[in-house]
Amino acid sequence: MNAIQAELPSQRYARCIEVSRRIRWDIDRDVIRGRRFDLSHKFLPDGLTEVDRLPFLNADERRLMSQVQGRTYANMFRLVERFVGAKMLEVGRDHALGDQIALEAVMRFTEEELKHQELFRRIEILAGEDMPTGYRFLPPTDDVANFVLGKSTWAILALTCCIEIVTQVHYRQSMEVDDSLSPLFKDVFLFHWKEESQHAIIDELEWLRDDAKLDATARDAAISDLIELIGAVDGLLQLQAKADAEYFLANAGRTFTDHEQARVKAGMLDAYRWQYIVSGVEEPRFSKLLTSLIDEPQGERLGASLAPIVQRTLNSVMLNQM
Repeated sequence: MNAIQAELPSQRYARCIEVSRRIRWDIDRDVIRGRRFDLSHKFLPDGLTEVDRLPFLNADERRLMSQVQGRTYANMFRLVERFVGAKMLEVGRDHALGDQIALEAVMRFTEEELKHQELFRRIEILAGEDMPTGYRFLPPTDDVANFVLGKSTWAILALTCCIEIVTQVHYRQSMEVDDSLSPLFKDVFLFHWKEESQHAIIDELEWLRDDAKLDATARDAAISDLIELIGAVDGLLQLQAKADAEYFLANAGRTFTDHEQARVKAGMLDAYRWQYIVSGVEEPRFSKLLTSLIDEPQGERLGASLAPIVQRTLNSVMLNQM
């Protein structure tokens, strides 16, 4: 056990507050700084777009693919933070007359999530000013938020913790080291990562706190909720991947064969499943925490629900590497 893991919950909440105060940033002053997107740069790195599975794309088409996926990447986080902020307001009420350090940490989390929503709204406007017309982000944000918020707190916090851990991994392992990315887009996720690092800690603390309240029956029901949430995420990814593939094909500047079009559509969906589901559930920090909270039959049930998505994605990667 390392020093951070050995800290008491109150110490971890306090450390999140200290870091939040120290790294606090402003959208205009620190992130956008009057800039626009330079479309000569990629938005997302190849490790996230998995564009290498489409070797028939030229350099310009690979860049457009990264821009389309990057635009959706920002919009997906805007959608997620819609329900995360609402849930944290609810969670914060549990601390209102109790641990005031925990209350401040959760309220700072909520305020920062509202700021992130505004940042991603601004990014969508900037992307729309320079990218070709016709892009659509299809998931209905409020309807999705209402669906998610109808599930158990345990399941929502599990999903949220997974997403916020994986955003850190995506930035540190893929974005931070790629100098070919749009400086503005890269800065968006640099500053986003700085605050999400604290949010993931608070997610973990609140998830553990909620888990301590559950008996085996309630935890089984929570697992069912989490399975439903993952299935709903996959449904949204299928919807958006289809729209994004069509947008890419319409704006790539040339005609693709039927086989190439099919590979673009399949590749878009596989990349999205990797970004939002597979890379999350396979992330060691998250999987270790999840495994510590559930028993073997519950783990097998969750694994069985994920297997079709994970296996299809991994099989597609292997086929495209042959």
